[in-house]
Amino acid sequence: MPRGPGTFYDRVIKRAFDVTVASAAVAALSPMLVGIAIVVRRKHGSPVFFRQRRTGRHCAPFDILKFRTMTNERDAYGALLPDRQRTTAFGRWLRSTSLDELPELVNVIRGEMSLVGPRPLLHHYVARYNEEQKRRHECRPGLTGWVGVNGRNTTTWEERFEMDRYYRENLGPWLDARILVRTVLTVIGRRGIDPGFADQMPEFMGIEAARS
Repeated sequence: MPRGPGTFYDRVIKRAFDVTVASAAVAALSPMLVGIAIVVRRKHGSPVFFRQRRTGRHCAPFDILKFRTMTNERDAYGALLPDRQRTTAFGRWLRSTSLDELPELVNVIRGEMSLVGPRPLLHHYVARYNEEQKRRHECRPGLTGWVGVNGRNTTTWEERFEMDRYYRENLGPWLDARILVRTVLTVIGRRGIDPGFADQMPEFMGIEAARS
């Protein structure tokens, strides 16, 4: 079977698999999703979901959905406190188990994401990519991906873009299956989540920063 973006596997088979599995997962996990939403509302306030503009396929913007892991606490001057201070114990647990990312299943159903693909990055990064880095968006972004099972947030930007290139060039059913299996093991082992604090990566500033 031909590999890469735009193939029959990518356009038809992969999309059908995404919708089927994501829809079934939302239905099966709905009691847990409701339970998490209730706890998030009580501990972190409203809204329950964190929305952030990310970049999708062909550089189209979309809003990613996650459970909130931080409060809206502010200092005496009305400015938000640092992330570390606003992240609750429950929020840290959500991140360490990757349960905060379950709402992204809705993004998958809507076609903004895939179960497997390069992780969606902040949309304003697009202007900082070189042409090769921008090609990561030939693929639909994923709930998990090759980066996620090879170090996740402990990798450098240069390593991430190289892994995105590898995925793009080798996109196919066997690689996707391998990533899904390894994702389960990675989440169970809670590996590669913390680069220093929570799941925050240093901001991507451009080509030179990606090499550092």
